[in-house]
Amino acid sequence: MKRSELMTTKEVLAELGGNVDRNVFYRWRATGRAPAGLKLPNGELRFRRSEVLAWIDSLEQGSAAA
Repeated sequence: MKRSELMTTKEVLAELGGNVDRNVFYRWRATGRAPAGLKLPNGELRFRRSEVLAWIDSLEQGSAAA
């Protein structure tokens, strides 16, 4: 089984179009509205690309239903 590619916070924000502030994204994570991510042993945060893309898809579907 192939592991999902990991993304940095900067890459996730870029995937969101660069319109979301880092602090807003961290607040979303803290409230469970964004992927939690993985904390690496060196303290850096990473996100599975597959989870980020699924999350973004769910946001797009939610806005289409509104």
